[in-house]
Amino acid sequence: MSPDVDPAQVDEADAHLFGDSLTCDIELPVAVEPSASRGRQAQAIALLSGLAHIEDLRKDDGGEEHGDLPLLAQRMDAKLDLILGLIGRLARTHDLPEQPVRWSRAGLRVDLDPTVGLAQRGRAIVRLQPADWLPDHLELPAQVIARREGAHGTRMWLAFVDLRPDLVEALDRHLFRLHRRAVAEQRRR
Repeated sequence: MSPDVDPAQVDEADAHLFGDSLTCDIELPVAVEPSASRGRQAQAIALLSGLAHIEDLRKDDGGEEHGDLPLLAQRMDAKLDLILGLIGRLARTHDLPEQPVRWSRAGLRVDLDPTVGLAQRGRAIVRLQPADWLPDHLELPAQVIARREGAHGTRMWLAFVDLRPDLVEALDRHLFRLHRRAVAEQRRR
């Protein structure tokens, strides 16, 4: 830790962002840049709602029995996943860099290139891609509540600011799905 960083400030930032919230530790395409913009909140709600609807349809498909339809639907779903994953990778090759992130409804912690130029208490726009197969991203307004310089970059704690209540609810649902998926993957190992 650099000498100008108060460890208590980092602990407070962790408690503020992750203390009472469901958190996900995940690698996502993410970028942060200085901005006083309110982001694209309506588009973020639409994107997260669309992702939730797709996942709900997938969950519901498995329980129906119509002859060979479930098996055929599962094969088509798997092929569609592969195609969307490929298109997503091709579309994002020059877009957002993938970074390890700790994410909650209140904000996120991410390690960034030190040249980002965000000061303590500075306003920012967080761009992150919520699904690896979909080359679209969320734009969320945030404020730097703590930062720490390290050998490999700058660790930033960013609190989301001025989010619409329906966006906070959509983020909660999305994070719950990510958490549930991570738990299921751990159980399979």
